[in-house]
This record gives sequence, structure tokens and C-alpha cells, in this order.
Amino acid sequence: MVERVIVACDGASKGNPGPAAWAWVIADAGETPVRWEAGPLGRATNNVAELTALERLLAAVDPAVPLEVRMDSQYAIKAVTTWLPGWRRKGWKTSAGKPVANRELVVHIDELLAGRTVEFRYVPAHQVDGDPLNDLADRAASQCAVLQQPLGTEYGSPLPPLSPDTPRGGSASGKPSAAQGATATRRRAPARSSRTLKARFPGRCRCGRTYEAGESITKNPDGWGHPECAKDTP
Repeated sequence: MVERVIVACDGASKGNPGPAAWAWVIADAGETPVRWEAGPLGRATNNVAELTALERLLAAVDPAVPLEVRMDSQYAIKAVTTWLPGWRRKGWKTSAGKPVANRELVVHIDELLAGRTVEFRYVPAHQVDGDPLNDLADRAASQCAVLQQPLGTEYGSPLPPLSPDTPRGGSASGKPSAAQGATATRRRAPARSSRTLKARFPGRCRCGRTYEAGESITKNPDGWGHPECAKDTP
């Protein structure tokens, strides 16, 4: 019997619509990331990025392998599990009689799900005690959306930088080591960096890259910018 594999996927759009990307992560039996990939989408919405992430993940994994898919997008999960049967019966129309958005992606995902065992698990995004695999997928998609170039283990890419809210003392993947035990994710180390908030207006970070309105930013010695670019103060 083939053992279930735990995976995660996420999408990002800087502007919604704006520069977008998808990402997925595959873990081993200990839930440590062993393979990840992210790809650019040009300009797209967040929903397109989320659905594309799921589509690329399913296409990358052998259909015979049972999956637990962790996602922070309730839209994507409900689209392919709850709403899809009704859309199909109504000729791909919503309850309001409008054409289903992102139909091509939803149909392809439905085809990829046929005959395989997949359990979807919703995990809240951007939580200190959140799922480390989803966090990695989120960071990978966000970084790829900015860079607009493929990333991942296949390309020899380093892991995306940890977000400021990632508990310190974990492994390089953001997951606590076996010695720390399962309770480690429930303990938050004292935060040394500034709090993050959503930018009201576009701006430019100290690293030279811009950020969009609505993107998470934090205070740094030179002003406001990307959380990963802020230096901790003594």
C-alpha cells in the first residue's frame, strides 16, 4: 500500500491582479520539505495563482500516490470540491447564472483529481503557529511573483527567506527539529523585528525593489519595506 504524502501549495499576486506566481512543496514522512517549485504567471489574480498552484502540484505527483493537500485558499478548495458538481450540472454557470470564473483551470484540476485519493486540508495563512509547509509555499510564491523567474530544488534555489513571524529555533525549513518536539510550534519566541502591516500606498524598499499597496511591509532603519529586508534592532 502506497503511503500518503503531505504536500502544500499556494499562489501570490502583488496587486490582485498584478505580478503573480504559484508554488508547491512536497514533504517526507517527517513533514520536512524535500522538493519544492515555484513558477511565474506574469500578471494574474490571486485566485488564478491559487488554482494554478494546485494544478501544477497535481501534475507533478504520481496519480497513484495518495495526497494530503494543505492550502490557505478556501476559494480554491471549495471550487474543486464543493461548487464544481453544481457548476457542471448548470452548464458551467454560477447560481446567479454567470459564467464560472477560471473555468479552464477548474476543469483541468477536476480531470487531474479523477481516480486519485486526495484529502484537502485548509490551513490559515500567515500564522505564527501555522503550517510550516504552507508557509514555505507562501514564501516561495511571493518571492517568485516579485522575481518572475522559476525557482525550486530543480533549479538549485535556496529556500525563500523566513518571514518575521516564523518562530525562531526551528530548522532551516521553518519546521521544528525532531528534538524540539511537536509542541515547539506552539511557543513563540520574543519578536525582535517591527510589526508588519499592509501598505496603504506603493513604495520602494531599501533593497531597491518596489512594494504594492496592500502588500505586507515593516519598519526598518531607512523607512518602510519588505519584512525580509528589515534588520533586527539590538
